[in-house]
Amino acid sequence: MQIYSFFNSSTSYRVRIALALKGLPYDYRPVNIRTGEHRASDYVAAINPSAVVPALVDGDFHLGQSLAIIDYLDAHHPEPRLIPQEAELRARVLELAYVIACDIHPVNNLRILRYLQDTLGVSPEQKDAWYRHWVEEGLDAVERLLAQHGRGPWCFGEQPSLADCCLVPQIANAQRMGCDTSRFVRAMAVYRHASGHPAFQQAEPQRQPDYTAR
Repeated sequence: MQIYSFFNSSTSYRVRIALALKGLPYDYRPVNIRTGEHRASDYVAAINPSAVVPALVDGDFHLGQSLAIIDYLDAHHPEPRLIPQEAELRARVLELAYVIACDIHPVNNLRILRYLQDTLGVSPEQKDAWYRHWVEEGLDAVERLLAQHGRGPWCFGEQPSLADCCLVPQIANAQRMGCDTSRFVRAMAVYRHASGHPAFQQAEPQRQPDYTAR
């Protein structure tokens, strides 16, 4: 199994957490999205037609999009299960994961921020304000969901789920971009708890072979 990943990509980070939680070995294939390697013709044609990271290659099977990859891993390696089978808990986990994966991340990823600055000509200060606005709006929703439905040290109980796989990278990226996350009390409690778990530590950006400090 190979994972095409960039160390600071929160979507790649989600998949690395899932792989570590399941104890699955894989070959790490770095793709530098800062220099446009994800748009290279050989990568797009042979690995991921969506021209993004992460991508999973499992034998002859190729798959992009982090949530699809984690669902695939759950189907083929169900222990520990990250997307619950029980209907109501499954819905809660997906609800929170989608707030992050569908509402926060798409408007704040690298290609959007570059388009804002390089094509639309917004200032660095305006770009940062854009990032903070959508992070804060999204994490406000996450905090309300956790306050109403969360329980235990993880988002939804005593074991990590897809929700935690999405939440931790989002908070890590928000902090890296200078966002104040202190008011998101429940989300930060989950984040701190996850920071002590070996699988989450193994998946951290600074532990990846393509990590650079800049």
